[in-house]
Amino acid sequence: MVYRDDYFIRYSISVSAVVLRAWITHRYSGGDLNVKWEENLLHAVATNYTLLTAVPPFERPFKDHQVCLEWNMDYIWNLRANKIPQCPLENDVATLLGFLYASSGENTGIVKKFPRFQNRELEATRRQRIDYPVFTVSLWLYLLHYCKANLCGILYFVDSSEMYGTPSIFLTEEGHLHIQMHLVKGEDLAVKTKFTVPLKEWFRLDISFNGGQIVVTTSIGQDLKSYHNQTISFREDFYYNDTSGYFIIGGSRYVAGIEGFFGPLKYYRLRTLPPAQIFNPLLEKQLAEQIKLYYERCAEVQEIVSVYASTVQQGGGRQEACDLQNSYLDLKRKYGSPSTCRAFPWERKLKDNHPSLFQALLEMDLLTVPRNQNESVLEIGGRIFEKAVKRLSSVDGLHQISSVIPFLMDSSCCGYHKASYYLAVFYETGLNVPRDQPQGMLYSLVGGQGSERLSSMNLGYKHYQGIDNYPLDWELSYAYYSNIATKTPLDQHTLQGDQAYVETIRLKDDEILKVQTKEDGDVFMWLKHEATRGNAAAQQRLAQMLFWGQQGVAKNPEAAIEWYAKGALETEDPALIYDYAIVLFKGQGVKKNRRLALELMQKAASKGLHQAVNGLGWYYHKFKKNYAKAATYWLKAEEMGNPDASYNLGVLYLDGIFPGVPGRNQTLAGEYFHKAAQGGHIEGTLWCSLYYITGNLETFPRDPEKAVVWAKHVAEKNGYLGHVIRKGLNAYLEGSWHEALLYYVLAAETGIEVSQTNLAHICEERPDLAEGYLGVNCIWRYYNFSVFQIDAPSFAYLKMGDLYYYGHQNQSQDLELSVQMYAQAALDGDSQGFFNLALLIEEGAIIPHHILDFLEIDPTIHSNNISILQELYERCWTHSTEESFSPCALAWLYLHLRLIWGAVLHSALIYFLGTFLLSVLIAWTVQYFQSVSASSSRPTPAGASPNSTAPIASPAVTPAADASAQDQPTVTNNPEPRG
Repeated sequence: MVYRDDYFIRYSISVSAVVLRAWITHRYSGGDLNVKWEENLLHAVATNYTLLTAVPPFERPFKDHQVCLEWNMDYIWNLRANKIPQCPLENDVATLLGFLYASSGENTGIVKKFPRFQNRELEATRRQRIDYPVFTVSLWLYLLHYCKANLCGILYFVDSSEMYGTPSIFLTEEGHLHIQMHLVKGEDLAVKTKFTVPLKEWFRLDISFNGGQIVVTTSIGQDLKSYHNQTISFREDFYYNDTSGYFIIGGSRYVAGIEGFFGPLKYYRLRTLPPAQIFNPLLEKQLAEQIKLYYERCAEVQEIVSVYASTVQQGGGRQEACDLQNSYLDLKRKYGSPSTCRAFPWERKLKDNHPSLFQALLEMDLLTVPRNQNESVLEIGGRIFEKAVKRLSSVDGLHQISSVIPFLMDSSCCGYHKASYYLAVFYETGLNVPRDQPQGMLYSLVGGQGSERLSSMNLGYKHYQGIDNYPLDWELSYAYYSNIATKTPLDQHTLQGDQAYVETIRLKDDEILKVQTKEDGDVFMWLKHEATRGNAAAQQRLAQMLFWGQQGVAKNPEAAIEWYAKGALETEDPALIYDYAIVLFKGQGVKKNRRLALELMQKAASKGLHQAVNGLGWYYHKFKKNYAKAATYWLKAEEMGNPDASYNLGVLYLDGIFPGVPGRNQTLAGEYFHKAAQGGHIEGTLWCSLYYITGNLETFPRDPEKAVVWAKHVAEKNGYLGHVIRKGLNAYLEGSWHEALLYYVLAAETGIEVSQTNLAHICEERPDLAEGYLGVNCIWRYYNFSVFQIDAPSFAYLKMGDLYYYGHQNQSQDLELSVQMYAQAALDGDSQGFFNLALLIEEGAIIPHHILDFLEIDPTIHSNNISILQELYERCWTHSTEESFSPCALAWLYLHLRLIWGAVLHSALIYFLGTFLLSVLIAWTVQYFQSVSASSSRPTPAGASPNSTAPIASPAVTPAADASAQDQPTVTNNPEPRG
């Protein structure tokens, strides 16, 4: 505290104030040195104190230790002796959410985790306030409904023991706020506000904690006019440590979230502020206002639909006939039911505001819709959507987009949010409508709030990449992706709905396209023929295609089960026996038969099928509750490489029921989940993504990006996405270009790579279609999106390399990025990538050293371009799949011929031979002309000049050029890089 830090005093005490106290006590009345000074002070006969001014740490003198350091240590110390370290720029304000978040009211939300302060003073303050919390939370909300359960999550803290901490804020079913705190003594305390929060109105909720006092304020309007205010006081000590767990915004596996939208959320970690001093504006004002207007319009639409359907179903009362008079109508009135006009309580202005809605209602048979109001509105919305999609699927469907948009808007308002996703894509891509990014965001958020799978994936992807004016936010991306990822395994086991297996089928791959079929296709008919003959492999493949809807075949579980049964009972194939056993256990499309299922499972397991061994463990766990026997089977299956068994063992550890192991062991559970995830297990992958986003396990350090990647991987297996991809593929195979473009755009905007590259391929095949209907640069946009994906195909890197090399529309040439793209393709083992890099070098481009390191080409060994060219052409040849001479082999051969020719031209032998031959040639020429002159000498004719001489012929061959001017062989007509 007195001296400055030096070599011996490494951490001098830093203080802001010093109080020096003095007191006098009687020796016999409390002067015992073992007594605390506070007790001594109570018995003092005289006391005094003074405040001492503390000297800042770097203004203190160095202490003379009377010690000589070794010269090297003294030198090192002097290098840093007078350097004053600076504290990192840090404050206690944290932005938990900066963009709107659509909360669907389900068990997913945004996870945020705070580290300790790097600033020592801030961290010291935080530690001091663990039992006396002083902080403020401010967030914007737009609620559609109050909670449908007891509590719905708004913002709450989950500690390292997976228990609620301070603060925990929930919404009740009556609309009150439920605020819960964790006490120092280990108990929990909760309070409910006296007021209710507003519905369908943006409001700001400010909650400040100051020790045992809580102030809750809600404000509405642009001027933040106070709506409600309440102060709550407690005499208990709250425990508050915001680094010992994580915050959740919305839902989680513990509680469902609210139904509505979150706006910006600010968190003041060490301050309590009144609402007037809180700076938390609603940043996306235009988008927030559009959300409010959307739901106001939709309330009107839903009321019209509900009243209209109810009136039609009740008969409508007395109505007036409105048909024109003609003979046909006379017969109709005489023998048929009279055609009448129904009288509805609509004003003309209301009809003018919703012409498409009334048109759709008039053309619809409403007698078959459910009588429940909510169900009838949703059913009518679905019918309007199907009618619009039917028009979009016509030969010139893209021409119809502008005319079907009003119908899609009405369908969206009825709560059918597939229509919301269509609208979002139309506006975001400008698909035959003016591109309108705010409108696209609006419908994407509305669809996400309505739990539309493709909308949620679209939002997750845009926030994952930070594109199309969506901010980069991995925690927000995870919230959307995890919502769909958790539904994916449930959707896969649901036999109803528009679902298909998600297959990686590329339009560039003709071989895969040839095996796509339908129920009347050649491939399917051949498989059916072979299956009928008893071919076990054909029976299994046919059953899989029908059960999951693979390879272009429509999903038909009943037909699939027939083939499973036939194969299992007629053949000895263990895979078919196992598949049929699972169907019988679960009763999927067939009556449950546990006895037969167990017999078949045991039979398949006896044949060494690891899936069946795992299935036996599942049987003893689920039906017999014999965890010891279940664990035995699962351990055996896990040794055989079964990922399901790894997951099941993890569940035993997580639930604390593993035989012989007391209590839960989340660490071992996490290890087994990770092993299962690496084997492709969906639920195991979901657990790993949860561990990565929370960071509550030491073996899974917090990594939001990795959490998003794992959740995205599962979400992209969703059957509803597969259905859209399959419709696009079928349309492409049938030559229906409009429909193919439509469905591939819908799939590509969810962020799935295979649809992005397929869409770019369609735009290359039909540039007229892309340029005529899309408001974005299709080829550039979707190839560019694809190269930022995990495991992007090498041909996408080559395409982007070509686009950067040549320049594309508004994009100028960029050789550096072109080299990066080709290098990535080369790293993926594509020979074309090596070839294009070599051609760039031949054109004079310089490959940066970091790219060479990336390709594991040592610049010290390959110090010149010729050496690098040799290496690239050799790798190109090695990675080439062509059996005959490939372009790589020819380029490699041509390079070596040039090098040999250049070496020949530079050799001393050539100089000697050239000089010798030239000398011989000159000597021979001179001798030849001399002999010709001698043989032709005769008397000079009269009139000829005696001094005339015969002209000397010039050499017919020009001297060879100086070889020194040919240091580097020139290359002409170089082929340009190609993708």
